[in-house]
Amino acid sequence: MHFLRTPDDRFKNLSDYNFAPNYVDVSHGLRMHYLDVNPGADQLIVCLHGEPSWSYLYRKMIPLLVAEGYRVIAPDLIGFGKSDKPVAESDYTYQRHVDWVRELLFDHLNLRNINLFIQDWGGLIGLRLLAEHTDRFKRIAAANTFMPTGDQNLGQGFEQWKAMTATMDPFPVGSLLQVGTVSQLSIQEMAAYDAPFPDETYKAGVRVFPSLVPSRPNDPATPANRAAWAKLRELQLPFLTLFSDSDPITIGVEKYFQKSIPGARGQPHLILKGGGHFLQEDCAREIVAALIPFFGGR
Repeated sequence: MHFLRTPDDRFKNLSDYNFAPNYVDVSHGLRMHYLDVNPGADQLIVCLHGEPSWSYLYRKMIPLLVAEGYRVIAPDLIGFGKSDKPVAESDYTYQRHVDWVRELLFDHLNLRNINLFIQDWGGLIGLRLLAEHTDRFKRIAAANTFMPTGDQNLGQGFEQWKAMTATMDPFPVGSLLQVGTVSQLSIQEMAAYDAPFPDETYKAGVRVFPSLVPSRPNDPATPANRAAWAKLRELQLPFLTLFSDSDPITIGVEKYFQKSIPGARGQPHLILKGGGHFLQEDCAREIVAALIPFFGGR
């Protein structure tokens, strides 16, 4: 597998991102980056990002969670952030992303009692891991995400996004983060989202991700996602939804989670006002304020 590694100097002096890097080697000879902040804490939160962001998305939440006594782990998915980036789009599959994150969290870090926060593709990956390794998890908070099986209509918003990402040249990562965010990103923040990608050859992962979402019943990921939903429909672990009011892609999906997952019943679900798709940018304090009592605080 041919891959690229973003030079370290691309990540110097990023706005509000002064976290120490950590790396592990995963399948196919790839190096995966993750943040591990406040590692001595008893309580653990794993935050999974999606498309086309990276762990920079959690820079506002991490200090707030650490101040409450949490250890926070935030990986960069393969193809994103400081992680290695396979060059061929065919090297990216849904299953490989699940496997890479599993290797990091379970094989290398051996994490247990995980409080999980998932958004966008972080949900498609995290929900699979939750269903397949339920004993590793404690509580789950889902924000602006879904896990389709290919049996659903994914909606006009997603189809437009999928078509757009397949044809854009160049692929303006920082500008797309702004499109999915209600608040105004600074020039420095948009540049930080562009930092992992010195040129278009680094962007196979961000380009292909939308096409990996199961959108038809014969999708390669459909059997595994159907099996995962069978487990989730029996899940008793506490499950919270924190969706935003201004995301055209996942609007209304929170109701499906609330109806389908037993552990979601009776939880203090919220619709966060003034939040776009990347609600970590718009509503970081509100998210943390909801997570602390749900995950258990100190």
